[in-house]
Amino acid sequence: MVNIIDIHASRPLRGYTVYCLAKARLAMLTKSLPQELAPEVRVNGIAPDAILWPEVEAYTAVHQASIDRAVVKYEGDPHDIAKAVLFLIRNADYITGQIISVDGGRTL
Repeated sequence: MVNIIDIHASRPLRGYTVYCLAKARLAMLTKSLPQELAPEVRVNGIAPDAILWPEVEAYTAVHQASIDRAVVKYEGDPHDIAKAVLFLIRNADYITGQIISVDGGRTL
């Protein structure tokens, strides 16, 4: 099982309290379920940063600020999330209960 969480599960975003709360609950579920379901089921999560931004002028500054906070200094792509999920499914037989940030180093 691979849950799509969010970096804001552990770093709340103002104005999105309910969203952050839901993602934090999913993060805890991701860490708790392996104790209940192992060894038959592995449970992990992906915590991406914002990848696809609305193409609206009002978001331009916030979008650029997000890129500036990332260590890699460029925007992620949906394929980055897909590759992380694929890794967990295909190549991570001994990984469970983990959440991988796919955020270009933004949460460092």
